[in-house]
Amino acid sequence: MTSSADSFLSFLARLRLFRRKMSTQKQLRLMLAVVVFLLFIFILTPRATPDNSTLLSPTHPKSSSSSSSSIPPHHKAHRRPPPKKGRTIKFQPSSFNWTAAKQFHPVEITYTLPTGTPKPQNLVQHDFSDYVHDAKTKKRQKAVRDAFVRSWDSYKERAWLRDELAPVTGGGKTTFGGWAATVVDALDTLWIMELWDDFYLAGNAAAQLDWQNTTETAANMFETTIRYLGGLLGAYDLSGEKALLDKAQELGDMLYMGFDTPNRMPGFWFNFEEAKRGAQVAGTNDPSASPCSLSLEFTRLSQLTGDQKYYDAITRISNFLNRTQTESKLPGMWPRNINFREERVDVESHFTIGALADSLYEYMPKMHALLGGLSPLYEKMHRGAMDAVTQHLLFRPMLPAEEAQVHDVLFVGDAHVHTDRIDRLPEGQHLTCFAGGMFGLGGKLFDVKEHVKIGERLARGCGWAYDAFPTGIMPEIFTMVSCESWDAPCKWDEEKWKAHGNKQLKKGFAIARDTRYILRPEAIESIFLLYRMTGKEDLRELAWQMFESIVKATETELAYSAISDVTVKGPTQKMDSMESFWLAETLKYFYLVFSPPDLVDLDEYVFNTEAHPFLRPTPSKPATS
Repeated sequence: MTSSADSFLSFLARLRLFRRKMSTQKQLRLMLAVVVFLLFIFILTPRATPDNSTLLSPTHPKSSSSSSSSIPPHHKAHRRPPPKKGRTIKFQPSSFNWTAAKQFHPVEITYTLPTGTPKPQNLVQHDFSDYVHDAKTKKRQKAVRDAFVRSWDSYKERAWLRDELAPVTGGGKTTFGGWAATVVDALDTLWIMELWDDFYLAGNAAAQLDWQNTTETAANMFETTIRYLGGLLGAYDLSGEKALLDKAQELGDMLYMGFDTPNRMPGFWFNFEEAKRGAQVAGTNDPSASPCSLSLEFTRLSQLTGDQKYYDAITRISNFLNRTQTESKLPGMWPRNINFREERVDVESHFTIGALADSLYEYMPKMHALLGGLSPLYEKMHRGAMDAVTQHLLFRPMLPAEEAQVHDVLFVGDAHVHTDRIDRLPEGQHLTCFAGGMFGLGGKLFDVKEHVKIGERLARGCGWAYDAFPTGIMPEIFTMVSCESWDAPCKWDEEKWKAHGNKQLKKGFAIARDTRYILRPEAIESIFLLYRMTGKEDLRELAWQMFESIVKATETELAYSAISDVTVKGPTQKMDSMESFWLAETLKYFYLVFSPPDLVDLDEYVFNTEAHPFLRPTPSKPATS
């Protein structure tokens, strides 16, 4: 931008040129009077200061976002033009081109995206035609945004381009390849919250990442897919910035090499050197969620680029799941760990939708939505799995009568299969709180009203568990004293409670086995989704109570930190950890639950397991490239 003096000198130069054309002295005097008048106006008129967003750098990051105290006016997220012209994101290719790498186990492209017009889907979102974005909700929305900005600014100042901020000691951590996980994971949250300067700063950093630039020897296939690939795709679907899609495809090509095994089943780790020499094999005891939670991201990449190889790769895994769904020791579900190398699911006896397995089940209804209802495969598998979950994993905590009348809640436990029986294990996890949203989404899409009710009871169960502990936050893992059945009357049994309960905890709990809270999103995720599905306002009150408790218990001088024990009364012990999902998921869901409901409408978008929104196809708007 030119200075005020330069602008005025330029004006005088043009004036001299014009003066040569003046024919009379009278005209000259008139012109000089005009100049004096314009100069007077020029001096008195306030002028905007230069926009320093282009001066933000990794070494001296400074945010203009933290000084903003108002929430921007709401409008839909998809394809909004940037608020200022000239803002662009530039793609820079990585130093190694994985598309040129040799495939040692190549296959013909057998499976392609379903063709045809996307089918009309049952509406997921409640009718909010009478919604009013009132002052109280705006204030809460702003409080969440302020918490995000505080976290983001500390990350920029103390850990720029590192994977995570250490929120107690400052500095950064390398946890997921060293590719700036927080930058990529937070991209679409920056867009949703309309933090424009930071979005374009982060977008340029993300689009210029070099996947070859890492000190690690291998990448976690699951985490790299959901955080990095999902983050780039979600930010592209919201912003339309082509450089982000280019970087996503570049990463997708790298991860595609992880499928280069003898049976095209990827391992848990994508080892760079093993990939280059053709030594990769599938695992024999890998978490089921790892290879089986890549479908949403690879499908969206095929839709956006038109390259069918990504969809072909994940469909081979989906077909394996479909083929083996009734072959496990608990038909309908797959075990926590799977022998992918031999493609067997009949060995392990432990079944869960918690850690190591969760997003396998989460992605079933989401894939149906992303494919526009054109593939019957995912509805079939979802229905079969949920039948097994409701029969063997759901449980209801035994609560005193007055408590049970107010809180008709459910949780998801585990199941262990013996030769003569199946044990339901009433052990809850913060991770399994996602199940409320999963049941709700499947219930809405497939018109199973009972599943929407189950989803709401699960979501409220996690909200109730937050309130059950002194910090107002539920622990990572806990065991409860359960009822005999989740769907039948359950009387309070004092003797049973004395035998199995814990007097140090609220009635209903037996033990808090892992007392940490690591800033996880799953509880607010389901409460947000069930609010959007049912329109019940008390869910937002519950969300606000949870948000206030989290902020109070986790706040540090710099940002917010995981804590070691949610059962303490008084100050909490901070663990100096702030995973990228705090910005990508937890604060995004809190922000959205207090936002107008057409911001990231559930009938327009579907979230991946890291809360990155992908556009859903509709009959009028196919999702292909």
